[in-house]
Amino acid sequence: MRTSLFTFLGDSVRASAIDDYVHDLRSLRDEGFDSAWTVQLPWEHDALTTLAVALREVDGMTLGTGVQPIQIRQPMALAQAALTLNLIGAGRFRLGIGLTHALICDGMWGIPWDRPARRLNEYLDGLLPLLAGREADATGELYTTRGRVGVPGATAPPVYVAAMGPQMLRIAGRRTAGTITWMTGPRTLAQHIVPTIRAAAAEVDRQAEIVAALPVCVTDDVAKVREIATEAYAHFGTLPSYRAMLDREGVKGPEDVALIGNENALAERVAEIRAAGVTEFAAHVFGPGDEERARTRAFLRDPGSRD
Repeated sequence: MRTSLFTFLGDSVRASAIDDYVHDLRSLRDEGFDSAWTVQLPWEHDALTTLAVALREVDGMTLGTGVQPIQIRQPMALAQAALTLNLIGAGRFRLGIGLTHALICDGMWGIPWDRPARRLNEYLDGLLPLLAGREADATGELYTTRGRVGVPGATAPPVYVAAMGPQMLRIAGRRTAGTITWMTGPRTLAQHIVPTIRAAAAEVDRQAEIVAALPVCVTDDVAKVREIATEAYAHFGTLPSYRAMLDREGVKGPEDVALIGNENALAERVAEIRAAGVTEFAAHVFGPGDEERARTRAFLRDPGSRD
């Protein structure tokens, strides 16, 4: 199981949103990390533009969107951006996409959040051939994509889908490189996510990767950090897709699936995730201060058993 980092653009905002993001990624690379995913939140600066700068400025790291909402970019527009990013990064870009949430689509953008399986399938009907350098000719109810995108020298980045429900997992398994999950615990990964997507991939003779993202903090003050996690991640527990995964796990809130504890305790938690069949563990490092974050990153560079 690989280890990567799961980051929010807001994690790096101090004096300069872009410069600080690049600086932080360069520091992480120098510490030994070679892969990171970045979330696109609707109220933050553009992740794709930011990643373009980072892929040029920070060599030696694979970067990806975790995830880019599809509703605000047509398949051709996203294909243009993704191919350009992979050209800039010489093949170091991974495209994570998702349907975000009804609260954002309906509430903020005025775009209907409906027919998710059809929406994703029609989007992929346009996106995937364009990324592969082929002409798209897809007429759908929600998305129509016709034509070709030319980015000389670019190769297709792998596509991952934020999928948690059975239908979405089957689409991801049959059509893409795999899935990215967030706030999904080891029991749900083992009993639901992994078997569902892998069965779908096997039907079409594919392999599916499972990237599982969770908050992580190495600490000796578990109670204090749990309070921080409860406050920091509370809103994720109110969104239906994450709430469904937390309910499957049998826990109250995001703080219960966050990895919080000392190195020995977290090594056991990581072992559970590995045993669930996850191919990549993506850690969102958090904590009350720089000391805890540094300790957490040190653990993540070698998250194996501490026997």
